[in-house]
Amino acid sequence: MIVIEGQRCFLRVLMESDVTPFTNMVARNMRYWSVHEPLHPPEYYTEKVQLKKIQESIQQMRLNREYSFGIFDMQTKEMVGHISLYSIKRMPFSSAFVGYSMDESHTGRGIVTEALSLVVKFAFNDLCLHRLEAYVSPKNIASVRVLEKAKFNREGLLRSLLYINGKWEDHYLYSYLEEDY
Repeated sequence: MIVIEGQRCFLRVLMESDVTPFTNMVARNMRYWSVHEPLHPPEYYTEKVQLKKIQESIQQMRLNREYSFGIFDMQTKEMVGHISLYSIKRMPFSSAFVGYSMDESHTGRGIVTEALSLVVKFAFNDLCLHRLEAYVSPKNIASVRVLEKAKFNREGLLRSLLYINGKWEDHYLYSYLEEDY
């Protein structure tokens, strides 16, 4: 069990027992998150599908390919978001992608910025990675701010990168290098 503590939040690897609060959070934020990511079919928002996703992430963690964390409010212990390191590659790349989602009712409190900083520390100190990358829609101003506050650098614009809700969308590529940490 991996737990990473911060001031406002703590991160804990998602477990099968998290399926109900996780599914509730995913379903509650369906419309909010769909602005910047694809809207999923109705079965995606069920415990059956989310349990399978959690089980797959546990298997990927055992293979050191992905770490999927719940973001928990330090005071209430409530799950308020999700953050993951995924597509972990070892040498010659020594890199991973970072992705996160925050419950709409908990945005604007600095929690996701802190969670991202905790994941960066884990990636460089514990996993000994060299490079982290993140994609973000130019329209997602809040997420752009989160990445920049966490010291990620914008490297460029990836044109027509993701097909989101019927349209190809551009995304910025951000990175954070070990030597900048």
